[in-house]
Amino acid sequence: MRSIAQLTEELLSLPSASRAILAEKLVESLEFDTDLTIQAAWTTEAKKRRDEIREVLVEVIPGDEALAQVRRLLE
Repeated sequence: MRSIAQLTEELLSLPSASRAILAEKLVESLEFDTDLTIQAAWTTEAKKRRDEIREVLVEVIPGDEALAQVRRLLE
């Protein structure tokens, strides 16, 4: 059986879309008794943000730039 380090190295070499799918599946595997009220609130918020992007009501920041901003704030 491969170690966590080996798996991590292998999985990080996947294309970003594949890593996103994997991350989603891993998070789903950790979720236990999901509160339907919270889930509905997150769904509503996600749709609101999606619509804001589609209607160009917000400035979209590329992921790598957003992460760089967060890292600078944490320094």
